[in-house]
Amino acid sequence: MKKQKWIVLAVALMLIGIAASFLVRLQSRQKLGPPGLKLSPESLLSEEGKPVGSNSVYFPKHVLDYKSQAGVITTAELGWLPKDTTYGRREYVAVDGFQMTLSAVLMGTDRTSIHKPQICMAGQGWKIESTETVQIPIERPHRYSLAVKKMTNSKSNGTQKKKAIYVYWFVAQDRLTAEHWERMWWMAEHLIGTGELQRWAYVSCVGICDPGQETPTFNRMKELIAATVPDFQLTAGAPVVTTASTR
Repeated sequence: MKKQKWIVLAVALMLIGIAASFLVRLQSRQKLGPPGLKLSPESLLSEEGKPVGSNSVYFPKHVLDYKSQAGVITTAELGWLPKDTTYGRREYVAVDGFQMTLSAVLMGTDRTSIHKPQICMAGQGWKIESTETVQIPIERPHRYSLAVKKMTNSKSNGTQKKKAIYVYWFVAQDRLTAEHWERMWWMAEHLIGTGELQRWAYVSCVGICDPGQETPTFNRMKELIAATVPDFQLTAGAPVVTTASTR
């Protein structure tokens, strides 16, 4: 029995060694694919007012009746995410004061730039109450449905309670998904099959509101997302097929 255990251990170590060798060779020859988002030559700023990288993910300045300004990348983000991460952030304010923030995290060769979005909200002190997949209709460059995750979160500060509606999805060249596991599967499949590392981005939109205002807040977020996505996202979903009515 002892001899059999040593044989099993030896085989396991051999398989681990073969797998490690394969991954090292794969990584040495991999190339980085193009992004599924537009890039801007403008750099965002850190909390200290210093430029972050040499470019950023593009978000439109003028959308519907919103004014906007570039967002700031926090010290925590810069310390946590890999150095070759590219960021995008823009804060939108409507004429009635309603605010939303669009953000993007675009990976480089270090794939750990993209993480589970739940980590972001929990790290900021928000309690996740519910998560669901919803479809947002996009009209350009053709009509399609963008699948996104919608998270409803809450936070209490003494007697004051706030809600946060957090919407996110993942995008690469010719790939869209709201599922973290599907993104991981596609990335591994593509890398093994082509030697190319898909350059995934994680796009999010957040709106803060009072309890009871979750639905109107999400409706306004859907409107902003539908209006901006065609301007910053290069990847579109499959066209919605409409069947002509017959008489």
